[in-house]
Amino acid sequence: MLLIRGGLVKPVCGPDLVNGQVLIDGGNIAAVGTDLDVPEGTEVFDASGCLVTPGLVDAHTHIGLDEEAIRWEGADYNETSDPVTPHMRGIDGINPQDEAFRMALEGGVTAAVTGPGSANVIGGTFVAIKLFGRTADEMVLKDPAAMKAAFGENPKGCYGQQGRKAPVTRMGVAALLRETLAKTKRYAEEIEAAEKDTSKTRPYDIKLEAMLPVIRGEIPLKCHAHRADDMLTAIRVAEEFGIRLTLDHCTDGHLIADVLAEKGYPVLVGPSLGNKSKFELKNKTFATPALLHKAGLPVCIITDAPVIPLYYLPLCAGLAVREGLPEDEAWRAITINPARVAGVDSRIGSLEPGKDADIAVFTSDPLHDIQAAARQVFVSGKPVL
Repeated sequence: MLLIRGGLVKPVCGPDLVNGQVLIDGGNIAAVGTDLDVPEGTEVFDASGCLVTPGLVDAHTHIGLDEEAIRWEGADYNETSDPVTPHMRGIDGINPQDEAFRMALEGGVTAAVTGPGSANVIGGTFVAIKLFGRTADEMVLKDPAAMKAAFGENPKGCYGQQGRKAPVTRMGVAALLRETLAKTKRYAEEIEAAEKDTSKTRPYDIKLEAMLPVIRGEIPLKCHAHRADDMLTAIRVAEEFGIRLTLDHCTDGHLIADVLAEKGYPVLVGPSLGNKSKFELKNKTFATPALLHKAGLPVCIITDAPVIPLYYLPLCAGLAVREGLPEDEAWRAITINPARVAGVDSRIGSLEPGKDADIAVFTSDPLHDIQAAARQVFVSGKPVL
């Protein structure tokens, strides 16, 4: 067993604990408190003067698929041969040896949701992973975690400007998405009919098979949408087919915060650091998380790594605090909220007994101190730095 003691413990799910203690048994958290009953012979990690938090979580990245070395080889996140590729699986593009994983851990980030980019209307499945491991398979928390869809400039720019292949317009993006969902709905009905009458067996379709978890409500459609109109189109389509979705990037979210709050879909804000590199980002501001929170929505802050390296996830949360997001909500935005959106909050995202011992020990508060660093990080109870 291992006892982390002496620091300011931030469970996220409850009040901070001065001179707190976290007891680890194997790969799980056994207890959290200030005066724990610790078995004799327990190893001790002295965190005096440090901040002890859950390992940080990012709900939208491309880590492992879009590698740190920027070149053709190592860019495995956009299958640009077809605008509709739901049968692509993010896990098949992950390179666990990419240095981005080590760098993320050094920033206290222990888990992320990663998958295809936004070139396609439907890009394939995202997977929730831990950021330490030799193989992608042993890193998996949940697969699939979501199905990627994209609206606006990216799919238009990838296909509409290259040989005038659909989608050329936002109407074309929505039409391709609707077509795929409608086909999947019929495919699902035909499968159900064949279960009762084998003479009605439907030919196998790998794309529609991949979309079944979406149409059945098992995973959300993960919607890349910056502009307000694109977010509203995503919601319109979701309501037509009765599917789940998340609104990822949500750059214009503050412009329609009341509408988004009424609808209640998860909002994942970012990447907010850096220049306004395309037209859709003209309203980008670190105030968006605060305004969405004020409207009543739980917020996730995302890096879209490697757009912003995962190491800077706490910096992004700190900049959102500067623009009005309450500090406790900022911590939730990079821990329990993304864990909940990914469907893995029973294992990670807060310091609670029974959860995985994914823990970051910071030299100081990284939301306030730009020089803060992870002194040690534990993944499944093991020190990884």
